[in-house]
Amino acid sequence: MARIEFAELFLVLLKPKVERTDAIQKFVCQETVILRLHDADGCVGTGYSYTIGTGGSSVIGLLSDHLLPLLIGREAEEIESIWRDLKFHIHATTVGAISSLALTAIDTALWDLRALRAGLPLHLLAGGARRRIPTYTTEGGWLHLSQDELVEDAQRAREGGFRGVKIKIGKPTVRADVRRVAAVRAAIGDEMELMTDCNQAFSVDEAIRRAESLAGLDVAWMEEPLPADDVEGHVRLAAATSIPVAVGESIYGLRHFRDYLQRRACSIVQVDCARIGGITPWLKVAHLAEAFNVAVAPHFLMELHVSLACAVPNGRWVEYIPQLDEITLSGLRIENGEALAPETPGLGIAWNWDEIRKRRAVEHAVRKVA
Repeated sequence: MARIEFAELFLVLLKPKVERTDAIQKFVCQETVILRLHDADGCVGTGYSYTIGTGGSSVIGLLSDHLLPLLIGREAEEIESIWRDLKFHIHATTVGAISSLALTAIDTALWDLRALRAGLPLHLLAGGARRRIPTYTTEGGWLHLSQDELVEDAQRAREGGFRGVKIKIGKPTVRADVRRVAAVRAAIGDEMELMTDCNQAFSVDEAIRRAESLAGLDVAWMEEPLPADDVEGHVRLAAATSIPVAVGESIYGLRHFRDYLQRRACSIVQVDCARIGGITPWLKVAHLAEAFNVAVAPHFLMELHVSLACAVPNGRWVEYIPQLDEITLSGLRIENGEALAPETPGLGIAWNWDEIRKRRAVEHAVRKVA
């Protein structure tokens, strides 16, 4: 084992490749928090986290002012202990997005260090259930797009070999949503999966109504139909529809997932590594879902989630939304509609440090105070 000697912290702003809108918001900018941890043996682990436009400076502040000073000097292999100690240190702000995003930067860097020292790729170190996993694309399904544009993109996705496409719903009327979903279903045929995403826009009665209207279109799932803290509403919806209900990208704690699973309030778990607090709690959520025979289809972060979804036996999908291409040297490998888990030691992300330093909005170095 080796102790953490110092940390480098960056904030890099990345514009989305296409305009991204949903029923409640617009994806303005990925504020990418990147953390490098240097240990006493000279090994360097890199982790990261993100926001979709606000809060990045708060994540940086929580890390530089409160968490990293406590991390310096700790044994890097004590990942579980570190995660718990740091979480309790900021317990007054947890459970919540800023705390989870900050913990994720540290936790993913520690897992990268562990995998590099072991000489293993993350998908093997974390479980090794498979080496590839089906992909679906969200990048052409945004709410502002016209019906024709949705259809054209879905056809391109089919020709490109994707196994599924996801489109946003939440138009002012039920019929408008149904027309768009029906048009995409007709364009892709019966062999390709079609997912829908509501982004927490509906009340319970409206979600039930829209689910009933979509029931004949073979929808793979209805994602985030209600506010994420409305477990009871999801119970009612899940009981009222045959469409699988997917939740998780806006859930920040293991026990919140437990409540959903115990209440049979969801059929798909979309746990987001950044928003749950890192790889350590992500794996716990995935195995908890496995105990309920529920599949995992993680939200966003495809470059990291491909390894995690391949690590566990109930990983089902990886969501294709490219966002790190401008600051990495290798992209997601896809063959026959399946994403391949990286085989290089560590997280499998080849960072372009020249580009990161060129684009950085913030940079800090944190060392142990004498």
